[in-house]
Amino acid sequence: MSGLKESIYALDWNNNTAVVIITLITYEYMLQFEKEVTFVWERQWSVMAYLYLVVRYFGIALAMICAVWGGLIYIPETPYVKSYGMLLFMQWGFSLYFCLAEVVLIWRLYVLYNQSKIILYVLLGLFLPVIALYISMDAFLWSRRSAMSVQEVIITPNVKYCTATHHIGPMPAIYASIPIICYDILLVVLAMAVLGKHLKERKELRLKPSTYIVMIVRYHVIYFVLNLASQIIMAILWARPSIVVLKLVLLYKDTAPLIIVPRFIISIWDTHANDNCVHVSTTFEECVCWTSPPQLEQLETDHVAN
Repeated sequence: MSGLKESIYALDWNNNTAVVIITLITYEYMLQFEKEVTFVWERQWSVMAYLYLVVRYFGIALAMICAVWGGLIYIPETPYVKSYGMLLFMQWGFSLYFCLAEVVLIWRLYVLYNQSKIILYVLLGLFLPVIALYISMDAFLWSRRSAMSVQEVIITPNVKYCTATHHIGPMPAIYASIPIICYDILLVVLAMAVLGKHLKERKELRLKPSTYIVMIVRYHVIYFVLNLASQIIMAILWARPSIVVLKLVLLYKDTAPLIIVPRFIISIWDTHANDNCVHVSTTFEECVCWTSPPQLEQLETDHVAN
């Protein structure tokens, strides 16, 4: 394939994936907007409500910028409007987004462990090095022109686009992702430990498992797989893949995390609202139904016995 045909081929893939990203994010927003109004704007705000709004709207902005960067809306590489600067914003933005997603998981674990301060402090203490690692990765891998640069491709005087060029191999990204993956494994193990204890207690009482605990643990596992895939994708980007592979992995990276994390938060609220709970008017974090206190367990046991 000649240089001109290859450039046109890359631009077509860039614009097609951009349309898919915009469509998916817009459709997802429309699907969830009614629930957002019900469970966020019409309720008393909580810490999780603020986290939801941040990951929701920051994620939408990030996805739209990723979609239009490079080809769909041409941003020239000039001293005044730099496509390279936009690329840095996207990468640093994704690092911030993944940190916010980790905070959501930490907060859910804090609630699962009956608001244990020890668990909260330990997880936050271990999370600080992860934040430092994200910053170091972005500074070393993405913010140095010797490691990555932006190339302006001119097909015709009126048809231009920008593309990122990586100048080092994938190994630094792979090594840097290992501690992040280990931290996610810790979160999954803690969530599974709570679930195991809960299932054992429920089995002894001959009761069904709590829907909310099962749901939270399930989302921890999903997020672990999601973040693991994202870290692998980051490494693939530095391996200079083909155009098709590059655009497909970017399509995944620019949509899946930005859709799953807000859904993780709002799906629990939605389940709680549709449950037969006498405390349904309260926020999920304040409700006692899903933690199954001893007095409620006893009442439920007596009801089963009768």
